[in-house]
Amino acid sequence: MSELSSKKQGFKKCRSATFSIDGFSFTIVANETGESSARPLARFARSKSQNALWNAITAGIGIKDKDKRGILIDPRSPEEILADDLPSVDSPDAMEKTAIRLRCLVKQLERGEASVVDLKKNLEYAASVLESHVDTWSFDVFTLNDASGDHALKFIFYELLTRYDIINRFKIPVSALVSFVEALEVGYGKHRNPYHNLIHAADVTQTVHYLLLKTGMVHWLTELEIFAMLFAAAVHDYEHTGTTNNFHIQTRSDTAILYNDRAVQENHHVSAAYRLLQEDDEMNILYNLSKDDWRELRALVVEMVLATDMSCHFQQIKAMKNFLQQPEAIDKPKALSLLLHTADISHPAKNWNMHHRWTTSLLEEFFRQGDKEAELGLPFSPLCDRKSTMVAQSQIGFIDFIVEPTFTVLTDMIEKIVTPLIEEASPSGLAGFRRSSLNNIPSDSKRSTVRGTGSESGTSLNCSISAVDFKTFKSTWNEEVHKNREKWKAQAAKGINANIYTYTSNSDALVGQWIQAISKDQKIIKVRALMSWGSKQSRTIPCTSRLFKNCKNLAFIQKYK
Repeated sequence: MSELSSKKQGFKKCRSATFSIDGFSFTIVANETGESSARPLARFARSKSQNALWNAITAGIGIKDKDKRGILIDPRSPEEILADDLPSVDSPDAMEKTAIRLRCLVKQLERGEASVVDLKKNLEYAASVLESHVDTWSFDVFTLNDASGDHALKFIFYELLTRYDIINRFKIPVSALVSFVEALEVGYGKHRNPYHNLIHAADVTQTVHYLLLKTGMVHWLTELEIFAMLFAAAVHDYEHTGTTNNFHIQTRSDTAILYNDRAVQENHHVSAAYRLLQEDDEMNILYNLSKDDWRELRALVVEMVLATDMSCHFQQIKAMKNFLQQPEAIDKPKALSLLLHTADISHPAKNWNMHHRWTTSLLEEFFRQGDKEAELGLPFSPLCDRKSTMVAQSQIGFIDFIVEPTFTVLTDMIEKIVTPLIEEASPSGLAGFRRSSLNNIPSDSKRSTVRGTGSESGTSLNCSISAVDFKTFKSTWNEEVHKNREKWKAQAAKGINANIYTYTSNSDALVGQWIQAISKDQKIIKVRALMSWGSKQSRTIPCTSRLFKNCKNLAFIQKYK
């Protein structure tokens, strides 16, 4: 019964226990003895079509009353709480009730009093509640993190690896996965960043899942490529210092020296994450991969994470536009890199509450860098001066120049990739299957394990390619971008709505400065632009929202299209 060698029986004495109910396997892992900050719940994991479920992953997602929530408490006894009728899974209080009920079950498990019937009923219900939320565009990762005791990345990563059957497919030991993702969370908390932390990593990982699932891209990829995507998303900012690459270069940090001033932090994120795997077999989730799979996954992960360096942004967009003009198939690593890059800068395309909170966090991180720059006698980097940064205008610029064009190119890319798959699947009746590297082998047993809803095996992903709707996908992000832009414009109109910047005609050096200004971590821009007015003299003009509307007149924008 116990996964460890302990001879003692009962839930109170075992560090972990595994049991089965109606063919489903459940694992319960107790808190470590003497932990200074005990987790609010024991951990739960389930296999097969029942997606991973751990403690408070089901608590409070989607509820918008407060930004910060403590652990939900019901003064009644566990017996009284568990006797309540369960609300429908899509009801407003479903998450709160699920969280409370799971905590009651944990208390009963610790006393050895849990009813198998109650356990099964509540786990199944909680799973259904979770599944109704994790596939949404504006997933509330902040609430998840609050409810889970600052473990959002752990729960999201485990959940998605289970949904895509990655754990089973690549024989990943659950204990190694738990150890690895907890080590990731420690690394993300190393510098106590307001923005580049485990919540951001969890958000990007969930966004990658949404993009794969809802656009039909999942049908284009093998299991290994899906694994690489989720892995890259989870580690893409590991041990981020909360400062920009340019700050590392200007201060001659050890990391900048090590990586020769090129993609300084992105190189570190990948290298440090792989070092975790290599130095400790207890957390090596890639242990059972074949040599070929290991090399392929690593090559994909390295390319994807390095492409999150914002200094590569314009070249990446330009290259993909060129790919879209060619009749040849799109290069997979380049396509996956664009998908991760888009997920990384996606918060302006989420609902306002999420976007505004992310913006506030990012600016605070910038300001902390500005404080360091002031102490060191360095000039302020763009958006790092607490006294002069204009939030609304910078966000309008970021949306107009970076986010909206990126999503547009991504949508065009996805349509070119997935449309032939829809046409191919429609007459064959295989719309419920996802493509796999094994599909060229004439054996049903070799096909992908991820099927459409209703399959008896695999996960409960609703990934039927016949359900893909490009128009709906585009309208989802486009509507949020439009709403957020209008709200920033309204805020700009109420406050200080203009700042003065110097624009110089025919100066490539200034273009270079602007590109440098939007380094990896500065996803909000202060505009320095090259105006195509035909005059070589410097001009000083107000940087208003009207200017952004006329950005097609900026020569540097034309240059990088």
